[in-house]
Amino acid sequence: MKHAFKPEVLEQLKRLEEKYVPLGQDLAAYLEGLFHTNFLSYWDYIHLDALLSLQNPRTDIPDEKIFIMYHQITELYFKLCLEEFKQIGETKDITVDELLLRLKRINRYFDNLVSSFDVMVDGMDPKQFLQFRMALMPASGFQSVQYRMIEIASTDLRNLVDKAKRAALGLESTHEEMIGCIYWKEGATEVASGAKTLTLLQFEEKYTDQLIRFAKEYTHKNVWYVYKNLPEEDQQNPKLKEALRNLDSNVNVNWPLMHYKSAVRYLQRDPEVIAATGGTNWQKYLPPRFQKRIFYPELWSEQELGEWGKGWVDRVLKDL
Repeated sequence: MKHAFKPEVLEQLKRLEEKYVPLGQDLAAYLEGLFHTNFLSYWDYIHLDALLSLQNPRTDIPDEKIFIMYHQITELYFKLCLEEFKQIGETKDITVDELLLRLKRINRYFDNLVSSFDVMVDGMDPKQFLQFRMALMPASGFQSVQYRMIEIASTDLRNLVDKAKRAALGLESTHEEMIGCIYWKEGATEVASGAKTLTLLQFEEKYTDQLIRFAKEYTHKNVWYVYKNLPEEDQQNPKLKEALRNLDSNVNVNWPLMHYKSAVRYLQRDPEVIAATGGTNWQKYLPPRFQKRIFYPELWSEQELGEWGKGWVDRVLKDL
């Protein structure tokens, strides 16, 4: 008995032929390759064995593995965010609904990150942490380039320039000049001498050129630029404004404050303050009221700008 293909199979074959033939490709050869291809498994698709082998602690202290895995998860969330920023920047004639969808995803990722940071704040054994941390020097979460890319993709680069240097740079400053005066450099200076820490020197050597290229690419692709190029009536959409405000507070207040809360818990020990592994000036770098990095100052009231981070600080740190 001659086998008859189902109509839906014939339709798919027709679609495949329409795809491959104009490109000069032999559809039969591709189908032959498909015949010999093994079925896909979950563990192969996500490279599970490789993923689970990427935790290589430098000590035998058990909680160091927890520390590594949490930061690896964080970087995967950052990559999720950057995929959304990429789609925001590359979508032509983006609609309010599309932009709102992407912003909600990013905010949801940061909500998860902020809530899960209790693993670092309350979940690790303080004695274990203070032991294995000494084996990590001069590495620091400060060196997360993906977080820096998230900042750059969120706003006009000028908003990330050190607040004391913005006026001096002027309006015609280059990307290289602005990256050279970026706010985060102040947080990676030695407290006593004011010199750059090895943490910052390593970071600059590895990532400066990459960040300059990224900043140039996102000059007309960052979220603020995309928002400002929407029709005026779309810019007034209250849900869109709220999503932008949430992104601003998530990245610039909630996330650094959770790190500050963790640092206070583990590094603030009266009468001394223990230095971070990278020698970063965490007491002035992490609290939002010092840096006042704000992506969208136009969306906040004068009072909110003046009290930037104060309410969050009071609420997050009240139980410490």
